[in-house]
Amino acid sequence: MLNSGLDEMSVMDAMTVLKPAGNQPARGEALPKPSLIGLTREEMGAALRDKGVPEKQIKMRVAQLWNWIYVRGVSDFDHMANISKDMRETLKTHFTIARPEIVEEQVSNDGTRKWLLRFPARGAGRPVEIEAVYIPEEGRGTLCISSQVGCTLTCSFCHTGTQRLVRNLTAEEILSQLLLARDRLGDFPDREAPQGTIMPAEGRKVSNIVMMGMGEPLYNFDAVKQALLIATDGDGLSLSKRRVTLSTSGVVPEIFRTGDEIGVMLAISLHAVRDDLRDILVPINKKYPLKDLIDACRAYPGLSNARRITFEYVMLKDVNDSLEDAKGLIKLLKGVPAKINLIPFNPWPGTNYQCSDWAQIEKFADFINSAGYASPIRTPRGRDILAACGQLKSESERMRKTERLAFEAMMIANHGSDD
Repeated sequence: MLNSGLDEMSVMDAMTVLKPAGNQPARGEALPKPSLIGLTREEMGAALRDKGVPEKQIKMRVAQLWNWIYVRGVSDFDHMANISKDMRETLKTHFTIARPEIVEEQVSNDGTRKWLLRFPARGAGRPVEIEAVYIPEEGRGTLCISSQVGCTLTCSFCHTGTQRLVRNLTAEEILSQLLLARDRLGDFPDREAPQGTIMPAEGRKVSNIVMMGMGEPLYNFDAVKQALLIATDGDGLSLSKRRVTLSTSGVVPEIFRTGDEIGVMLAISLHAVRDDLRDILVPINKKYPLKDLIDACRAYPGLSNARRITFEYVMLKDVNDSLEDAKGLIKLLKGVPAKINLIPFNPWPGTNYQCSDWAQIEKFADFINSAGYASPIRTPRGRDILAACGQLKSESERMRKTERLAFEAMMIANHGSDD
């Protein structure tokens, strides 16, 4: 029900909504050109070779393109000043480095930004939409990236999990979310952010990335791996692997590979300390139960007190928030270098869960802290634009506008209690 103290206009006053122009490809229009974004250097060289670029030029051309795409952040071949006009024409004829279409950009009261992005059709498919979220803080800016369109996991407390899986994202599509965010935030040379943008005062505007958006990253391992290795490449985007976190619900066979082949920080969507409850909250637990999951965590390459695993724990009232649950959590993680993020539940239309009372969350956190584990309570961000944890969902599955406005009004009315 729409809060009596907030009408539709007050909701829109509390939230900036930007809708850049852009149309879907017309029926019968040719499929888009292949993108150079997301290719390894070897793949980029092979693509150039296939289009007639002389062998003796391949290494130089790849180095030029890598610098322009990932250091300078250009999205138009015509801006590549040190590449000849003829070569630029060849590149334009055969390839693209364009960004995805921004269908909608929303800005929360707290500065959180959410982009609804549309990618063109692949093969016989159709255009698809995903969401990415930027969360600014005083000393860092974190970009939450999606790895799939929809999700197969059906976690009972997660809004994203109610959207069926459409397909995996490609390495290009995963990486393009980072490039677009850096574009919009003025994080590339000679680029400026929109006036009034909230972001870190110094350093990179996007300093951290988390694979915590739509989808299960480890069900799209190869594309996620390729995108993250490019994002952390020292001659390009050059993000520190310690500032990249991959979150999984517990795809046990791929956990060791994540540390061994990608080398980023690991987060586990835990949410329960008993198999019977986790089977309900995170159904993948039926395939990979808690013992197998924690054993895989203990074996994670590079695990140490300096490279702890983050365990995400959503606080659900009268479900998983008792002191017995807290004791079980300590017992479960004994000996694992860990940080435990407590996440106040972010409600969404149709959910049967409620957020734990704040006093109970603090009591839970105090118990965890007293046992020697860092246990920060994550400040809810972007709730007024459905950008918080577990709230992402693409436009094709989104609620009707009137329903969304009513829900956002409710969230805005209650948002002050979280500050």
